[in-house]
Amino acid sequence: MKRFFILFFSVGALFLASCSKDDINDGGNNGGDDDGFAPSTIKGTFTENITLKADSTYTLDGVVYIANGATITIQPGAIIKAKKGKTALVITRGAKIDAQGTAAKPIVFTSEVANPNPVNGDLWGGIVVLGKATTNQSLNGQAGVGEIEGGINDPATNYGLYGGTDDNDNSGKIKYVRIEHAGYPFLPEKELNALTLGGVGSQTEIDYVEVAYAYDDAFEMFGGTVNLKHIISYRTNDDDFDCDNGFRGKIQFAIAVRDKDIADVSGANGFEQDNDAGGTATAPYTAPVFSNVTLIGPKADANTTIHANFKRAAHIRRNSRTSIYNSVLMAFPTGILIDGASTATNVGNGSLDLRNVIVAGCTKPLDTTAVGGYDFKTEFNKPERSNQVLTANTEVMLTNAFNLLSFDPTPTAGSPLLTGASFSAEKLQGGFFTTTTYKGAVGAGDTWWKGWTRFFDR
Repeated sequence: MKRFFILFFSVGALFLASCSKDDINDGGNNGGDDDGFAPSTIKGTFTENITLKADSTYTLDGVVYIANGATITIQPGAIIKAKKGKTALVITRGAKIDAQGTAAKPIVFTSEVANPNPVNGDLWGGIVVLGKATTNQSLNGQAGVGEIEGGINDPATNYGLYGGTDDNDNSGKIKYVRIEHAGYPFLPEKELNALTLGGVGSQTEIDYVEVAYAYDDAFEMFGGTVNLKHIISYRTNDDDFDCDNGFRGKIQFAIAVRDKDIADVSGANGFEQDNDAGGTATAPYTAPVFSNVTLIGPKADANTTIHANFKRAAHIRRNSRTSIYNSVLMAFPTGILIDGASTATNVGNGSLDLRNVIVAGCTKPLDTTAVGGYDFKTEFNKPERSNQVLTANTEVMLTNAFNLLSFDPTPTAGSPLLTGASFSAEKLQGGFFTTTTYKGAVGAGDTWWKGWTRFFDR
């Protein structure tokens, strides 16, 4: 039995370049051994490939960079426990993550704290993937490049920069992965999220990812073209799906469900969409395409008391061109807010498209800040859009939308979600989207969201 060994890299070259011998301390627990030693600790910067073994437990200590074209491979069943505070796994530009769990053995990132509280705590900074795809940012005169928020960039290395010129960039694979209790408030509006994707390219694969109890956003995309499928945001504090700085990826089969008592001081939304912080016309535009989303807010019925900081199912603002198809957005104070004249213009010209969308159980289903006679309700309800507004959540007819420990978003017989989906829109072409007859993330009999996930009290 080996009591100490280094994972898949050259001792001499790597340690001189980046890591001390203590950066991965195995302790004999890899490969299923258990001789009482502490689990491996991962810290520092890795410039050569490393592998985290199946069914083993590791501790993530501080901001860990995978850099210089290296790959971190994480095998099925591995558990990574992050130290509380400014701790994050950062995949820098040119590096890769190969984290492919299975439905039976998902990979789990979680806090080492026994009972973390996502409302009050500085927990840990989640996973940050930075790629070379295009963005609408500019840094020191370099167009397309930005500094990822969260205070993780070191000017000496620039490991916290994202963006470039390659929309087909490949940052690896993330499949069957759970990320729990992540999110670190470095500064107001400069937080680390659960899964942060900056300038990530379209050859990257992200599929079957659950985020639970994110302190800030569950999924935030800054520019880039990465696509995501089968994603879940469970009891997030701030926003479920936040898109900025020219993000143009595609997302299908996305579930979000909220806790009525957990909402961020900045205002908690399902979707929060910006072209950039100033709402400029700088290209590339934030123009993601979502289809088959089931977004369940906190307000089960008119008598449910919810946190005062809950705002909107979808806040689309600052010249965003986000499009949503074949989806249900329900149980928020406000359903869809089209914020600003430029965003309203995008609805009118079709660059922001909303079709086959159901808004249900919202006190104010549709709203806009645009002035000058703009009528978003009329636009939303045009017959060719096939959208619906339902007064009560019960009209959606989900199996169990609001019991969070026995959560089940499956539509029951007679649900308006079971029929009426359409994939004829031009933005749904190109081969990524799976054609369904149903709206929302789950059809009758679907089980993709079961087994590898965890729905739990904190």
